[in-house]
Order: sequence, then C-alpha cells, then structure tokens
Amino acid sequence: MLQIALCDDNIDDLSNMVQLIDLYRVSRNFSCEYAAFQNGLELIAILEKGKRFDIYCLDIMMPGFTGMDAAKEIRGYDKTAPVLFFTSSTEFAFESYSVKAINYILKPVTKEKFFFTFDELLEQIKTEKGEDAITVKSNEGIQKIRISNLVLAEVNGRKVLYHLRSGKIIECTEPFSSVCDTLLKYGCFIKPHRSFLINMQYVDTIENHQISLQDHSSIPIAQGRAKEMKQHYLNYQMREE
Repeated sequence: MLQIALCDDNIDDLSNMVQLIDLYRVSRNFSCEYAAFQNGLELIAILEKGKRFDIYCLDIMMPGFTGMDAAKEIRGYDKTAPVLFFTSSTEFAFESYSVKAINYILKPVTKEKFFFTFDELLEQIKTEKGEDAITVKSNEGIQKIRISNLVLAEVNGRKVLYHLRSGKIIECTEPFSSVCDTLLKYGCFIKPHRSFLINMQYVDTIENHQISLQDHSSIPIAQGRAKEMKQHYLNYQMREE
C-alpha cells in the first residue's frame, strides 16, 4: 500500500487534493494511505522521526519554509521517492529539476489533471519497482515486500522483523539463515552483525562499531568487521554510480 504525503498551506487546496485522492482511489481501485500537512516543517518533523512516504505532493508557494525548501530536505532522507509540485506559479519550474521533481502541475488542480498525472506516475512506479521483491508469510497473511522499500531485517528470538521505509514492521516466523540467503543475493545488503541485514541504500555512515541509517537509527557492527563493511559499502556505491 503506497504512502502519500500532501502539503499545502491553503486549506481549500489541501482539501481539494484529499478529495481528488479519494476519487482516484475509488475510480482506479487504488489502495493507498495519505497524510496531510499545512506546512513543510510539519512534514519534515515526521520524516525526522523515521516516517517515509512513497509519493510527495507539495505546494511551492508557502510562507517562510517553501515547498522547494521542503523538497530539498526530503531529498536528504529519500533520494528516489517521486516529488510532485502543485503550484500557482511557473517561477520555480526550472529549480524543480534540482530536487528531481517528476512533475510540475499548475493550479487549479482539476480531476483531469490529477488523474492523468497519477496514472502516469503509478505506471512509472510499477515499471521501476516491479522487478525485485520478496514474498513473506506474516501474521497479517502473505505479503510482498519490494527490495527498494526494505531498510533492514533483524532476528528477535524466533521472529524475523522486516523494517520498511514507511516505518511499518512486518513480523514473520522463519529461519533467519534462509532470510540471509535470499536477501544477500540482491547485492545491496550487508550483514554487519549476526542479528541484522541492512539495505545499503539506507546507510548514512559506517563507523568502527556501528552503522547509522538515514532515519537516525544505529545498527551494531560485530567486532573486527568494520573494515569489511566499509569495503562492501564502497563497492556498492561505485556500482550505483
């Protein structure tokens, strides 16, 4: 289920966005959850607590802390999630490329504009995200986890906990050894400690005794493995470039 953030200081425009998403969900049988914010600082505050969204819909012309400011902060936490600008001005169209915004829609945002934009966006997400995923059996039933959304996996007693970018945790009962065998094949995971597998996409820094993630959490590194982890991460970064 996709997580969408909506941010606009104008309560009427924000309400319009909520209504359009609700219409889109019904019309397209689209499953999503959304959160609405009346300023960018509220949105960034929840990102600082570890929450992540799959899509960000931002007004640009907000007083003080603008939508462009918010987008720059978002990119510090998430370099790939789509950012959509909904705005009454063309002034920032060129600057929107600096934060890798995928679309720039002028207000008023009509149903036709919104549906066309989201149809294209979801098709793009499906194409980009469709190739790498694992299927797990959790307490909630069979679930599909996209590799790009999986921050880390950890073992806790007899439970394996999958931590997702959105902040959700999926709990399963399965051997951690088989989880390691599956995830390490993707080339983006490292195992710094016997209890953790980390997706290097979400690594912030690697120190001698711990790995800091982009959500500000820390994962321990087993004694004597720091050099190996740093080399794995360097190799990963070189492949990504």
